[in-house]
Amino acid sequence: MENSRSKIIKEIAQELDCGNECYFNPKTNEIITIPNFSNFLDEEEFRECFNDELKNIKWNKGHLIKIEPLESFESFNIMERFIDQIPDTLFKSHLENILQKRKPFQNFKNSIDNSDFRQDWFDFKKNQLERIVENQLKLNL
Repeated sequence: MENSRSKIIKEIAQELDCGNECYFNPKTNEIITIPNFSNFLDEEEFRECFNDELKNIKWNKGHLIKIEPLESFESFNIMERFIDQIPDTLFKSHLENILQKRKPFQNFKNSIDNSDFRQDWFDFKKNQLERIVENQLKLNL
């Protein structure tokens, strides 16, 4: 049972990282995923593409736990916590500086992608997202 719960948490966290909304049915362990509607220019196209998922959400609304993608400030906090644990003081300072300037998300990503800490960042962010999902599920079960 614990392995199943862990798998569900990992899957939801991965979907959130992609910017998707997730709906979890604790009775069936089903996960319904849809992209954030604001990413679509055409509401009709969105409804057509995700008609089955939207119907499933509507029919099971009372049983579902909705887990939304992180707000910008939440993602920013994860970046700050990651920076706090970096042992390389020069790179740490560089990233702290990035967060105080324009386009912190884009510049953080560019700096991380070209650093020795790239995999550390992915592992850290994955762990943080899983903890967030786990806490949200605990609060709603």
